[in-house]
Amino acid sequence: MRTRLPFAIAAIVTFSLLATWLLFHNRPIVSAAKKAGVSAIDSDRRLAGAYRFQRGGWTYVHLQGSPEQIGYQHGYLLAKEIQDLFASIKLEDTHITGRNWDFFRNAAHKMLWLHIDAEYQQELTGIVEGASAGGAKVDIDDLVAMNAFEELPGYYVPWLNAKEHVAQAPKLHAPWNCSAFVATGSWTKDHKIVIAHNNWTSYLQGERWRVMFDIVPQNGYRIIMDGLPGVIVSDDDFGISSAGLMVTETTMSGFVGWNPDGKPEFVRARKALQYANSIDEYVKIMMDGNNGGYANDWLLGDRKTGEIAQFEDGLKATKVWKSKDGVFVGSNFVSDPEVLAKDTEWDNKDRSASPNARHARWDELMKENKGKIDVAIAEQMLSDHHDTYTGKDGPSGRTLCGHMDADPAGSKAWDMPPHEPMGAVQGKVSDSNMGAKMELVARAGHPCGGDFKSAAFVKAHPEFSWQASSLHDMDAGPWTTFHSGEKGSK
Repeated sequence: MRTRLPFAIAAIVTFSLLATWLLFHNRPIVSAAKKAGVSAIDSDRRLAGAYRFQRGGWTYVHLQGSPEQIGYQHGYLLAKEIQDLFASIKLEDTHITGRNWDFFRNAAHKMLWLHIDAEYQQELTGIVEGASAGGAKVDIDDLVAMNAFEELPGYYVPWLNAKEHVAQAPKLHAPWNCSAFVATGSWTKDHKIVIAHNNWTSYLQGERWRVMFDIVPQNGYRIIMDGLPGVIVSDDDFGISSAGLMVTETTMSGFVGWNPDGKPEFVRARKALQYANSIDEYVKIMMDGNNGGYANDWLLGDRKTGEIAQFEDGLKATKVWKSKDGVFVGSNFVSDPEVLAKDTEWDNKDRSASPNARHARWDELMKENKGKIDVAIAEQMLSDHHDTYTGKDGPSGRTLCGHMDADPAGSKAWDMPPHEPMGAVQGKVSDSNMGAKMELVARAGHPCGGDFKSAAFVKAHPEFSWQASSLHDMDAGPWTTFHSGEKGSK
């Protein structure tokens, strides 16, 4: 007994010290869990430093660490929202393409996964693990297909249908998303960069497009960007990096093309925002492994140099314009004749088409406001309801703040029926001074402040009742300022 007593005492002391160390070591985890509204019992060491809060209709989410940690934090903190978005994407993608969800899962597994950088494979896997721990039921194939929800139905499926000569295939189009501009020099009030964007998309996804991500990765630059739960890139796209880059885009209407051996656009776009230190580096990363998916007119600004650029990222042709005293606008309009001819089936001369009408409106507003453009004026521009084709004021499918649901004409150019529930679903603005603080101002819902009520809409337009199970109200919040590292209200 005497010989065993010191050993027993030593064991008790060791256990006590270990328990104390573990308690101290896990304090940040418990703190992060409390901030996220998560019980300490369910907390995980991978949650250390992560948190979320609500403001202005947005969910602000701070993520940090290794790719696997960032993914786990993302999945856990947004598990409920990921499950909700998954249901809406599954509903819309299968409805518009006539393909079942297994088709999208197989495409994600057999074609996309192999072309995703290891870093983002780890992050995606982490999201699945975190979401599962938070109660969501999605696996890695579901999640990759969700991240490619623009690329697969709008680019890959039309390409595949044409390749396989699918009889009576639905008429599908590349997305027609967004109105945006970037300006600098004599065009802006302080001669520095102003960048602005409103996101056009279906209200099924758009009402859910209200997460503000603040990401501090183990490697690369810090990022603040808007986005969707479960998606690793902004995807509409609006982001600011600590390298001084300010980024947005609008999609190219009428785009046709797909490279099955290329790298997914959602990976290239995230990598470019995270790692590029200049406009040229951004373009280089986007061109590396271009699969043609989600083909965009990128509008870029470099706060360090005051230079802005428009990068038209086609598959067969590309074009880059740069300026230190100019403005570039985006409205799903294709500017370069070579890109237009080689990569699209778009008619730039049809004045009744939304991209062309909005492009004309941008030209008018830029001329009217030259030398005065600042954040406040940018907010007004994103809210604009003037139709250059009819010459009338009022929300429609041809106004910068788009309201296709209020448009009885629909869109012949886009083969869109009257009152399609889609349009401008949120807006963001920043300038060089704000960018230096990793700051932006954003409005959830229509940039003009108008609300969308789903039940009343479906009752008035029962042809869209297939969306009823996932179509939410989309109420506009106030213009709200966010910056990297903020903690929200105490």
